[in-house]
Amino acid sequence: MLRHLPPPSGLGEGLQTPITARLPQAYPPARSFQLDYEDDCFRKDGAPFRYISGSIHYARVPRPAWRDRLLKMYMSGLSAVQVYIPWNYHEPLPGVYDFAGDRDVEAFLDLTAELGLLVILRPGPYICAEWEMGGLPAWLLWKPDIVLRSSHPAYLAAVDSWLHVLLPKIKPRLYQHGGNIISVQVENEYGSYYACDYEYLRHLLGSFRALLGTEVLLFTTDGTQVWELRCGTLQGLYATIDFGPDSNVTEAFGAQRRVEPKGPLVNSEYYTGWLDYWGEAHASTSSARVAQGLEDMLELGASVNMYMFHGGTNFAYWSGADFKDQYKPVTTSYDYDAPLSEAGDPTEKLFAIRTVISKFQPLPVGPMPPKHADLLDVLDVLCPSGPIQSQFPLTFEAIKQAHGFVLYRTRLPRDVLDPTTLGAPPHSVCDRGYVMLQQGTLERDGQTMLRVMGREGDTLDVLLENMGRISFGANISDFKGLLGNLSLDSSPLSNWLIYPLAIDTAIQQGWPHAALPKSSSRGRAGPAFYTGTFETPGIAWDTFVKFPGWTKGQLWINGFNLGRYWPPRGPQQTLFVPGSVLHVGRPNNITVLELEGAPPTPFLLFLDQPLFNRTLTCYFHSLQFPCRAFLLLFLLLWS
Repeated sequence: MLRHLPPPSGLGEGLQTPITARLPQAYPPARSFQLDYEDDCFRKDGAPFRYISGSIHYARVPRPAWRDRLLKMYMSGLSAVQVYIPWNYHEPLPGVYDFAGDRDVEAFLDLTAELGLLVILRPGPYICAEWEMGGLPAWLLWKPDIVLRSSHPAYLAAVDSWLHVLLPKIKPRLYQHGGNIISVQVENEYGSYYACDYEYLRHLLGSFRALLGTEVLLFTTDGTQVWELRCGTLQGLYATIDFGPDSNVTEAFGAQRRVEPKGPLVNSEYYTGWLDYWGEAHASTSSARVAQGLEDMLELGASVNMYMFHGGTNFAYWSGADFKDQYKPVTTSYDYDAPLSEAGDPTEKLFAIRTVISKFQPLPVGPMPPKHADLLDVLDVLCPSGPIQSQFPLTFEAIKQAHGFVLYRTRLPRDVLDPTTLGAPPHSVCDRGYVMLQQGTLERDGQTMLRVMGREGDTLDVLLENMGRISFGANISDFKGLLGNLSLDSSPLSNWLIYPLAIDTAIQQGWPHAALPKSSSRGRAGPAFYTGTFETPGIAWDTFVKFPGWTKGQLWINGFNLGRYWPPRGPQQTLFVPGSVLHVGRPNNITVLELEGAPPTPFLLFLDQPLFNRTLTCYFHSLQFPCRAFLLLFLLLWS
C-alpha cells in the first residue's frame, strides 16, 4: 500500500539503465516464467502471458473461508492472486514460529494451486498492508537503536533468520519447480521510505537469490514519482508501479518506462477502494471508475493486480495505523470497498470488473460459487454413510433416526405421460412430505394425493419431515416417516433408497461455510440450503429474525438450530435469537433450509420484538442495538 512521503534528496543510485533485450529461447524449459524485453511481455512456458490478478490476505480471512473466497476470485475471471506474508504473524517472539491453523501459509498456497490460480508472492520482510507495524515484529524494537528497513546489523540479522525459515517453504512452490508462484516481490514500496539504503536492497536481493534460485522472477513495486522509483528500484529486480483509477494510465505507465524501458507494463496495486480510519467516513470508490481504469490498462496489454479484491478483517490486534500530520489508527474492518465484501459477498463492483475481464479473456465456465444448494445435490454431505436399501419404506424408528428429515427415493417403473395419482394411505405420511418429481406436499391430516408425470426410470424423491411427536394423550407412540407405501395409480412402489439426514451434525461441523456447496442444477424450487454471514455491531443482544417472502424451513446461526419457521401458516412470524449464539467482531454464519420456496432476493430481517400475525413497519436506524427494526440485507445468491 503506497504512502507518499517528501522526496529524499541526493538520491540516484537505484535508477536503472536499459537492459539488453532477452530473446525468447527456442526451446524453453517445460515450466518457465520469464521477462521478454523484446516483445514487452511476460512469457509463461515460452508463450506470451498477461495476468489479471487480485489481492487477498490469508491472515485477514478465517481458514474455513479460504476456499470460498479464492473460488469466487477464480470465477470472477482472475488468473492469479497476490499474497502478502506478514512476518509478525508467524514469528511472535524471536525464534518462535507459528504456521498452524489460520497461519498455515503453505496450506493456503496449496489451495490456490488446487483451484487453478497463479500466485504473485509478497513476502516482505516489510509489507505495509495497513497491518500492525507493516508486518515487522514489534520485538525488533527491543533494540532501541535499531534502524528498521536498513542495513543496520541487528535488523539484517533478524531478517536473515526469518528468510531462512520462510523461503525454503516457498521454493518448492515456485512455478519453475512445479508450483504456481510466478513471481516474488523483494521488500515493498521501498522508495517511499526515508532511508533509501541501497545496501539493504542489495542484501535482500542476494538472500532471495541464494534461497530461491536464479530462475525466479523477482520484482519491486513503487509509486509513480521519480524519487520513489529512484529509491525503490535496483538492477536485477524488475520494477513495477502502483496507482488507482484516478490516475492517468498513460502517464502512470510512462513513469514505469523511465526505469524499465522494455518489458511488460505492470500495475501491482490497482486500487479498487481504500481503507478506513477510526473517526472518518467510510471510503468508497465508484465501480464505474474502477472498471474503466481496468479496461484502459488491459487495452494497453498491461498485467494488473487489483488491491484489494477481497479485504477481509483485521482480527485481534492486527490493524495498523498511519501517520501523516497526525496518528490515524485503521479500523478493524478491512472491507476496503473491495469487489468481494468483508463477509465475502459479491458487490456491484465485482460484476462490473467481471464484465471488463470478459472482453479480454474467456471467463471460467460454470456458475459463480453458489450461496444456495439444492438438498438433493448434497446428500453425500448430509448422509455420509449412504442410503439404506429396502423393498418398502421404513419408519424413522426402524432406521434409528429420531428427529429432522429422511429422504425416500425410488424410480418410476414405467412412463407416466398423463397426470397420474401418487397417493399414500390415510395418516401414513408422518408428518409432512415434500415430493420432488413435481413440486407438491403430502400431509399427515391433509393432502395425501398428488398428480405426477414422468418417464420410466425418473427419480421420485420424497423428503419426510418430523414435525414433532405427540406429547399428551393415548397416542404418544408416534412413529415418523412413511408408515405405509406410496402407490402410483394404485400400484405400490418398491425398491426404495432411504437416506437418514444428519443435517445438524454437518452444520455443527462447519458445513456449508467451511466447504463450498455443490452447484445446483434444479433451480430454487423445493428444498434447498441458503448461506450467508453478517456482523454483529457492538454488543450481541437477544433479537428476533423475520423471514420476508420465505415459506417454511429451519434456521441455524453459528451451528445453533433455532427451530422451524412457517410464516404463511402462522401465527408465529419470527424466531428468537439468543444473544449468546452470536459472535461479536467476527462473522456470524447463517444457514437456512428452505423447504418450499425462497423469495427472489433472499434476505432476513432482525428485530427487537417478536411478531405474531401483524404487519411489520421497518425503520432503518443506526447499527446500534436495540433498534426498532434492523434491516439485514442478507443477500444469499449471485446474480
